[in-house]
Amino acid sequence: MKILMVCLGNICRSPLAEGIMKSKLPENFFVDSVGTISMHEGEHPDKRAIETAANHGVDISKQRSRPIANSDFETFDKIYCMDTRVYEDVVSKSKNEEQRQKISLFLDSTENNLKNSEVPDPYWGGMNDFEHVFQLIDKGCDAILNQLKTNN
Repeated sequence: MKILMVCLGNICRSPLAEGIMKSKLPENFFVDSVGTISMHEGEHPDKRAIETAANHGVDISKQRSRPIANSDFETFDKIYCMDTRVYEDVVSKSKNEEQRQKISLFLDSTENNLKNSEVPDPYWGGMNDFEHVFQLIDKGCDAILNQLKTNN
């Protein structure tokens, strides 16, 4: 199973989601993250994201930002988007219905009160915003993990 996490710049939310999900899944799963824009290509995650993850025992410091590529739609089984704008962007880049079926809003796997919710972008906020986002993503990763166990 190959899972792709997507946010706007691939320096805050999707690196956190990649790191958290990797920490929860067995090694036979492959998890990666991308952004819908290339503005931060090659950069490490935001220092605040790295610090927040480290506070929870998750190391994302070696990750590098990259934009989504056409090949990602073939490579990955599941593509999770952090917000509606990112979701719409990713769907618009897909080539067919089979690819579109792989794409979903990240929190749609969670309990009803978070369905159709977005993971807010903490970039313009402070450490409390990054902690809030970490907690949301952690819940989302648990829900995705439960869903994967149920489907297997």
